Amino acid sequence: MTYVFCYRFQSDDLLIQLAENYKWVDFFGFYWRLGIDGLSIGPILLTGFITTLATLAAWPVTRDSRLFHFLMLAMYSGQIGLFSSRDLLLFFIMWELELIPVYLLIFMWGGKQRLYSATKFILYTAGGSLFLLIGILGICLYGSNEPTLNFETSANQPYPLALEIIFYIGFLIAFAVKLPIIPLHTWLPDTHGEAHYSTCMLLAGILLKMGAYGLVRINMELLPHAHSLVSPWLIIIGTIQIIYAASTSPSQRNLKKRIAYSSVSHMGFIIIGICSLSDTGLNGALLQIISHGFIGAALFFVAGTSYDRIRLLYLDKMGGMAISVPKIFTMFSISSMASLALPGMSGFFAELIIFFGIITSQKFLLLAKILITFVMAIGTILTPVYLLSMLHQMFYGYKLFNASNSSFLDFGPRELFISISILLPVIGIGIYPDFVFSLSGDKVEAILYNY
Repeated sequence: MTYVFCYRFQSDDLLIQLAENYKWVDFFGFYWRLGIDGLSIGPILLTGFITTLATLAAWPVTRDSRLFHFLMLAMYSGQIGLFSSRDLLLFFIMWELELIPVYLLIFMWGGKQRLYSATKFILYTAGGSLFLLIGILGICLYGSNEPTLNFETSANQPYPLALEIIFYIGFLIAFAVKLPIIPLHTWLPDTHGEAHYSTCMLLAGILLKMGAYGLVRINMELLPHAHSLVSPWLIIIGTIQIIYAASTSPSQRNLKKRIAYSSVSHMGFIIIGICSLSDTGLNGALLQIISHGFIGAALFFVAGTSYDRIRLLYLDKMGGMAISVPKIFTMFSISSMASLALPGMSGFFAELIIFFGIITSQKFLLLAKILITFVMAIGTILTPVYLLSMLHQMFYGYKLFNASNSSFLDFGPRELFISISILLPVIGIGIYPDFVFSLSGDKVEAILYNY
């Protein structure tokens, strides 16, 4: 067993490595390879932070609460294992490990349509996993005297271009389901609409980021030639996704489905940043992964606690909550402002840097960059439309509440602590985003060296 732990400072960037290499199944030559680098440290910290707060948010769950928390921790184990995997087989095992806990969390503690949503989730994700497995087996068995599953060995393995594109498309389908990329996104609104809000915090905060992480870790790092060819098409899909989801969100009557479509729109920015093939764009995508993890979890937490009080999810039946529950109103407003990229919040810098990444990219024609930037700008204009209309429908008017008619409780100490804890990193990163870049800068340069 080998352990390596080192800190290295270079050009004000911090490179963190923690590696473990242990022979797991000696007969087949399988290794238990784990490691942390600049690409994985951010998602790992995000996972631990959001899971801790989601566990605290699940305090009201009283039916089979021990099983509920066990499944949340099982999901956490799979996610941490995936972000720290340095072996393709271990990556696949961890990818699959978190599916069953999510399915049970939706099926056992979801809403009225929980069976439909849980089944749709498992069919989409299991179908994507099949393509992931085929791609891993192809990389493992091609062009080597003995099978290799090591990330470092696979990164140096040349492939014929046609075969590399086939591998790339297989991995892309698997990651497109999780990210999600349209048209493989339809499981997400149904799942968020039925899941308990603590589960939604994990789905929006972490699960979606697994797809983005896989796209960088495998597609971009291991298959650079295919990524260069496919990137323009993915950027087109990403821009369409931003506009489509931002246009669809206002028509959603269900509060949690509206927030879910906002997540789909924000994932479009991540796709564009990853495919910009510039260090600025990729750093912006990694910052957006962290930023949306906090913001998405905050929105679903406040939406879920609101449902606990009024037992309503349809926006056209709400209204007038601002005076009655001022703490909920304040936290929901701050979370919404962060989601629409208000300056001083993490979302602002993430989207701004992605804009700069695509504009300064040397891989695309000037006209194409102008068109992409223009469409992205339209998406940023549409974002306040559905977020501010959501706030208006919930907190203004007199449909449900008025100043003299309210028997509903505002945030208690536990809920206030959770919401503040989620929003503090959003504001902190918005003020000092260089902290995130200092973790990922060296790794981004290493990945883009081959482009």
